[in-house]
Amino acid sequence: MDKVRLQREAAFIRSSLLDQGYLDEQFIQLEELQDNDNPNFVEEVVTLFYTDSARLIYNIDQALLSNPTDFTKLDDYMHQFKGSCSSIGAKKVKNECNGFGEYCEVQNYDGCFRTFQQIKQEYITLKKKLETYFQLLKEAAQIK
Repeated sequence: MDKVRLQREAAFIRSSLLDQGYLDEQFIQLEELQDNDNPNFVEEVVTLFYTDSARLIYNIDQALLSNPTDFTKLDDYMHQFKGSCSSIGAKKVKNECNGFGEYCEVQNYDGCFRTFQQIKQEYITLKKKLETYFQLLKEAAQIK
C-alpha cells in the first residue's frame, strides 16, 4: 500500500471511532500533544492505559468472584477504571461504567456482572480498532 492510502485508511478509522462514540475530544487533545519530538505519544499513552486497565479488569473479575461481594471495593475499582478510560477519551467504555456504579450502589450482583461483561466487550472492541489504527499510522510513517 502507498503512504497516502494508509493515511486515508487511518483517518477513516479515527473518524469512525469518533463518530461512533468510541472516542471523544480527550483523544483529540492527546493527539494535539503529539509532536515530532515524540511522534508515538498517543500510542504510548494508550498502551499505558491498556496495561493499567488490564490490572483493574482482573481486580474487578476477582472481586466479582468473591463471596460475599464487596460492592464498595467493586465500585472503587470501577471508579479507577472509568478514570483511566476518561484519560484517553474512551467514551463508550467510560459510559458503560456508569451503569456498573449504579448497580453497585443498590448491591445488584447480576446487574454488575452483566454490565461488566458489556464493558469488557466494548473495551476489547476499542482495543482492536486502536491497534489497527496505530498499525496503519506506523506503516504509513515507514514509507518515504
